Amino acid sequence: MRRRELTGYLFISPWLLGFMVFTLVPFVASIGLSFSRYDIVSAPAWVGLANYRELLTHDALFWRSLRVTLTYAVVAVPVGLLAGVSLALLLSLDLRGMSVYRTIFYLPSIVPVVATSVVFVWLLNPNIGLVNGVLRLLGVDGPNWLGDPRFALPALILMGLWAVGGSMIIYLAGLKDIPLQLYEAAVIDGANTWQRTWHITLPLLSPVIFFNLVMGVIQAFQYFAQAYIMTQGGPEDSTRFYALYLFDRAWQYLDMGYASAMAWILFLIIMGLTALIYSTHKRWVHYGG
Repeated sequence: MRRRELTGYLFISPWLLGFMVFTLVPFVASIGLSFSRYDIVSAPAWVGLANYRELLTHDALFWRSLRVTLTYAVVAVPVGLLAGVSLALLLSLDLRGMSVYRTIFYLPSIVPVVATSVVFVWLLNPNIGLVNGVLRLLGVDGPNWLGDPRFALPALILMGLWAVGGSMIIYLAGLKDIPLQLYEAAVIDGANTWQRTWHITLPLLSPVIFFNLVMGVIQAFQYFAQAYIMTQGGPEDSTRFYALYLFDRAWQYLDMGYASAMAWILFLIIMGLTALIYSTHKRWVHYGG
């Protein structure tokens, strides 16, 4: 038995070694760095709570980036959940060629983020972009999507719907687990489509919705690549997401101690929101059986 256990550990040892070197050690080291002044070139200098004090009391851009990220999460996560569930319900219908439609809606979610961002930079171009071109055909003068502080963040939120096919697949799997007998009994009792959806589909799909809600919140607070490629935080810091500001402090200003403090604040925020969401799940999440 011990020999078999040793063999198993030997097989997973490359992953364990990589996890310790590239994840666990930096994770622990960042705790100390968050209380230090460190610029990579010189040795860390202990400053106590100075980084956290500076963040919370003197750094206006910290609060601006947190507000932008929170706004994105509050809007984008519910919109993504609604779009994913609605699309899954439509694609669960027993119609001819439905597998083709499922493939078409899923494909955008596997396109690399960099490629998607570059394509949307062109699509949202105010002069030659396809979006404003279509609006002009309808007699509407389209805005400067990524150059106007009023539209830059909404443009990124709408862009997030492009990859909703990933969550759609998870919702489809959840729909397949709902017993057909429940729908048959509801039809016999005279329930219409909306009643069956509200009283059967959504309650039994709630564990999947709960999972995607938690993952969506975590991903929203780590939103980085699209803003970095498309707007670099502009215009006027309207898309200065928290992770983007953290990246700038770490690699543009080489202020690793300050960035580590930001990372730990972000970690606590995500943990707090996850715990808050989890504390409510008994009220609205229904597990089969």
